[in-house]
Amino acid sequence: MFLNTKLQSREKSIKVAFIGCGKFVSMFLAQYNQLQKIIIDTIVDINIDNAKKNCLKSGLTIETVEKINFVTSLDEAIDRDIEVFIEATGNPIVGTIHAIKIIESKKHIILVNVEADVTCGKYLADLAKENNVICSMAYGDQPSLIMEQIEWAQLNGFSVVCAGKGTKYHPDFEYSTPDTVWGYYGLSKERAEIESGMNPKMFNSFLCGDKSAIEMCAVSNASNLKCPSNGLTFPPVGVYDIAKNLIPKEEGGLIDYEGQVEVISSIDLNQKNIANDLRWGVFIVIKAQNQYVKNCFKDYGMVTDSSGSYSAIWRPYHYIGLELAQSIYAIALDQKATGQTVNYNADVAAYAKKDLKAGDKLDGEGGFCAKGKLITSKKSKEEKILPLGLTDGAIVKKDINKDQTIRLGDVELNLPEDVVKARQYQYDLI
Repeated sequence: MFLNTKLQSREKSIKVAFIGCGKFVSMFLAQYNQLQKIIIDTIVDINIDNAKKNCLKSGLTIETVEKINFVTSLDEAIDRDIEVFIEATGNPIVGTIHAIKIIESKKHIILVNVEADVTCGKYLADLAKENNVICSMAYGDQPSLIMEQIEWAQLNGFSVVCAGKGTKYHPDFEYSTPDTVWGYYGLSKERAEIESGMNPKMFNSFLCGDKSAIEMCAVSNASNLKCPSNGLTFPPVGVYDIAKNLIPKEEGGLIDYEGQVEVISSIDLNQKNIANDLRWGVFIVIKAQNQYVKNCFKDYGMVTDSSGSYSAIWRPYHYIGLELAQSIYAIALDQKATGQTVNYNADVAAYAKKDLKAGDKLDGEGGFCAKGKLITSKKSKEEKILPLGLTDGAIVKKDINKDQTIRLGDVELNLPEDVVKARQYQYDLI
């Protein structure tokens, strides 16, 4: 809050580096010409020509692009005078390795890479604290915006009954692949991939439910809110019904516990759009702690359930990379994260999306082989379940039926030592 006022008195520029130059970063670049005192020092990308094209498409001038240091490896940038690194590769294993290098080099990091955060985030957060740097969620992504609402509520004395986001979900979507994804979005392959630079695997992750599980895992681990007892249920709920429905079942609602995460769908089981949906937004439900607060809810026209005890607030949209600067400024000016992992409450389990045969190679979130489900970290450890974030490149050792849980013993993993260490660190906390 009031960062813009603080910015006016800062003299030194804020040098940043991006790792990965895809859609999220391109959205930030589109705002770059309007931002004060942020300087892009370096962009790390395995395809430098494509990264430069994305910069130009986003509105940067040739002169601006020529001033940026483009490299293909983080090692070529780690020792430069950079204040904040932004990890945006989307690869949980690579992202974890990058994050460890950055943190151990005493530099701040923003994890656009939510996948790395939910796979090894508690380890990274504790490592950052040990090195006196900040490991932050990315503002603009829904987990950070949800955390902002949770923080507001708890700071002002409200209990948070439920928190989450909206999406377009249907059970049939869970089996979508990168080959079928654009039909569900009503886009052609050319429009999505060539004109807008959209990654089919990543956008399929949003469609099939993987990303929802990942993002709610991040919120659970940052806020200490519980997971639903059997994964996200995606009830179709419009904004004016959130306070009526996203309350405990014992109170006539749909959620398992007071204080949990959930995702609501913008379409019903017949795939019809519901009224006043929250497809692009985030929400929280709060509870009045006494009669006077209930009266206030009524007196000031707040949307509540029939008892008047529960109210909801929501933000209809998230602006993704267009508002990433908020995280950069929060770190540089206030030395604060815009959300960060505090607990290891939850994991995203891998389930077979199709019948798998011994020798098959898994391909990560949003792919052809596995789908993700939100579970508790305790269940993950006790049942030795393979996290979705470790599936990319894993080799199946035995036949696994469609919809069956994939366990660590079912696959051959070739993980970097640091990732193995991070996962064991988190298991040891349980």
